[in-house]
Amino acid sequence: MMNLLSAPSDISSKDLPLREDVRLLGRILGETLREQEGEETFQLVENVRRAAVRFRKTRDERDGTALEQMLDALSPSEALAVVRAFSYFSQLSNIAEDLHHNRRHRAHLKAGSAPKDGSLLLALQRLEEKTVGKERLQAFLDHALVSPVLTAHPTEVQRKSILDCQLIISQLMSERSRVDMTPDELAENEEKLHRFVLVLWQTRMLRTTKLTVHDEIKNGLEFYRYTFLAEIPKIYAWLEKQLEARFEQNFHIPPLLRVGSWIGGDRDGNPFVTHEVMQDAVRQQSALALEHYLNETHFLGTRLSLTDRLVEVSDELRLFSDASLDKAASRNDEPYRRALIMIYSRLSATAKQLGHEISHLPPVDKAAQPYAAPQEFIHDLDVLIASLLNHGAVYVARGRIAHLRRAVEVFGFHLAPLDMRQHSAIHEQVVSELFSHSSGKANYKDLDEAARREVLLAALQTGKPLLAELGQYSEVVQSELRIMQAAADIHQRFGHAALPNHIISKTDAVSDMLELALMLQQVKLLDSNDTPALHVNIIPLFETIEDLRGCGVIMDELFSIPWYRNLLKSRGDTQEVMLGYSDSNKDGGYITANWELYKAEVVLVQVFEKHGVELRLFHGRGGTVGRGGGPSYDAILAQPPGSVNGQIRITEQGEVISSKYSNPEIGRRNLETLIAATMEATLLHHHGADSTMPEYHRIMELLSQDAFAAYRKLVYETPGFTEYFFTATPIREIAELNIGSRPSSRKASDKIEDLRAIPWVFSWGLNRTLLPGWLGFGSAVKQFIAQEGETGLAQLQAMYKNWPFFRGLMSNMDMVLSKTDMGIASRYAELVEDTELRERIFGAINSEWESTVEMLFAVTGNTTLLQDNPTFARSLLTRTPYIDPLNHLQVALLQRHRAGDNNELVKRAIHLTINGIATGLRNSG
Repeated sequence: MMNLLSAPSDISSKDLPLREDVRLLGRILGETLREQEGEETFQLVENVRRAAVRFRKTRDERDGTALEQMLDALSPSEALAVVRAFSYFSQLSNIAEDLHHNRRHRAHLKAGSAPKDGSLLLALQRLEEKTVGKERLQAFLDHALVSPVLTAHPTEVQRKSILDCQLIISQLMSERSRVDMTPDELAENEEKLHRFVLVLWQTRMLRTTKLTVHDEIKNGLEFYRYTFLAEIPKIYAWLEKQLEARFEQNFHIPPLLRVGSWIGGDRDGNPFVTHEVMQDAVRQQSALALEHYLNETHFLGTRLSLTDRLVEVSDELRLFSDASLDKAASRNDEPYRRALIMIYSRLSATAKQLGHEISHLPPVDKAAQPYAAPQEFIHDLDVLIASLLNHGAVYVARGRIAHLRRAVEVFGFHLAPLDMRQHSAIHEQVVSELFSHSSGKANYKDLDEAARREVLLAALQTGKPLLAELGQYSEVVQSELRIMQAAADIHQRFGHAALPNHIISKTDAVSDMLELALMLQQVKLLDSNDTPALHVNIIPLFETIEDLRGCGVIMDELFSIPWYRNLLKSRGDTQEVMLGYSDSNKDGGYITANWELYKAEVVLVQVFEKHGVELRLFHGRGGTVGRGGGPSYDAILAQPPGSVNGQIRITEQGEVISSKYSNPEIGRRNLETLIAATMEATLLHHHGADSTMPEYHRIMELLSQDAFAAYRKLVYETPGFTEYFFTATPIREIAELNIGSRPSSRKASDKIEDLRAIPWVFSWGLNRTLLPGWLGFGSAVKQFIAQEGETGLAQLQAMYKNWPFFRGLMSNMDMVLSKTDMGIASRYAELVEDTELRERIFGAINSEWESTVEMLFAVTGNTTLLQDNPTFARSLLTRTPYIDPLNHLQVALLQRHRAGDNNELVKRAIHLTINGIATGLRNSG
């Protein structure tokens, strides 16, 4: 068996604190295990750990057989204890790693070392070096939009209770970095660590009930509490200070960084997202924003004790504070406090008017007028800030009150823009019934594309209402029309910014866009008059290979319609387009999906330039490489010229949200990385050879064609592949887990075409094949080199060196392959009872894997996986001995379960192994 992941020879002293943290947490977990489960269970877990570490080091088949025999002999209760111990060790290792990254980052800054790629500081330095002027930079800031968008995830395995406990342990570990801790403080800290590791051990790891959309909404909002509400204003403050210092003049930074959400608005394939759910999502978001403002205003009221006996406040502040109903003699000379008490009363009234029940201190003025808009709140804060600056309290003016002002500017009274999404087939059904009930004509679905456009445009231009009583329509259409009505109500109550986008899944025709326009028109979210106005962005989502290839033609034809082109003026002549990474990968494989996405962007840039429309791309990337994941900085810089242009939206999904944003320090760095990459991609044009060497494009086209053929041949054309997939992966067991509100398949079928991309990728990750992240590359490169010889290999090596797109493709595949283990994958293959089928399919997969690794090394010049990423290599080598036993146990448990063992402990242990493997690999779907 090949061992392609080797340990870096230099274990630097800088990594010793990480080792110490892992050992400390491992020791505490071991002591907890011994105390709670007994010496026998502790020794059992320890024996499994030693055997797994030995096998991972030696790769000797005898050691592997000994480990398998040890695991196969476990009773269900013993298996459960082993699974829990190894799963919790992975969780604690993740905590230690995250803390170490923070520690290294702070040490790096403290030492004044050169910043690394992805750093916002380095991006600013590069702008200086390239002499990007103030005017150009300000134009970028005025125009920019950087928006990570949180989505609910059907394979998110962590419970919030577990996450909260992890955060406490992380905080306690972080405290230990203090150099002035006394022995007593260290002992007390370790006592607390024992306490919360014990709580973790005695907390149920799995959900007992299916997640509802309401649960997903609440879980998503936690990341605003953890990170976004506090850290985003700090990013703006830091950026302003940096720019002012570098350019020696003031900069105005509009709210370019906005975190969006799909949770509660994404209806595609999720029948549980109803109009009530969407309204609840917006209400909960708004309530959290108001709660934050009330808390911050109250806190400022306790701190801004400045007296007018010592400072000369502005006349405007004097008038403002004198109008306050707070007449307490103790605050008579404290105008800031009295003004903040008045602001608090108005915020309380605003929350009440919006229908929120927020637990907070009662306002002094119970008859205060609510704020009509966030701008009024900002104006009041500006009065205080201007007065502070006027009497020289600059540090106070730049502090918490400035952060609050920036928070209001960014989050408003709605917190986050919520996107709607629905499948184009549903829209078609809605429009068909609208026409049939209003005119009696029931043939809309039978019309060809040209006739559909004609009918739709005629209805849009006349503006005649088509909507009748909802009871006349089918259940599906009633639901969709109620969503539209709810959207109009949300715009009325919370403003247009609360619900600015509607995405059309499976867009494959211009009529798909016009159908949604007609639906929006029925609820006055599209005004049809002499100057038509659209209040919601209509966003096509191109997601299959065929759709990606046709998106340029569709957008060209859409913009060629005078009515629609005129309508775009109301959206600032900007059109957003979403590109789907998940379905395109499942459809055509890793290489072809990425190449077709790249080509689609190139074509879209050309079409948009032709029509004078600004392009904003929304990248539907998943957490794993098989769904478009990978380092965000490299991905953004690898985009084609002109495709970023200051604006980008990117989905953040599932466990990626937790890993990126549950820790505020890591969360802030990830947000800064998105800004830095967008800034560099727009202002510095890091496109390397892409713009000057079309030969690279020719080669990629050849590689894509052959990779596509290899992928399709195995996945869709090989007899028995579907049976192999459903047997050699835990896909059916995933469906039993309570880990998401959305069904795992779009239809009740066993076709791979109907399976959602997320569980498809998750399943291959769990059996350590990770097939969606590499399949087809080896065959394609071998064929190319066979055709073009050594010259062909040299060309590929040059592409890797000079072209960010190709380098990113190779780097992400390298990361995926480092997590594969074909020895473990072969054990999952043994779940397939048909010997001929098993050997045929697994043999093909293993052969392609070997070719892929061989060709990756040939192109990159490396001899081991992760050779260019020693930090991640060390991390993976540390954690794999604790993941491998979970895989071996999962296979044994699946065999028992599928053979008819209905022991509840077996089923629970299977689900826990799914959780533990996903945690250890640090990604799922």
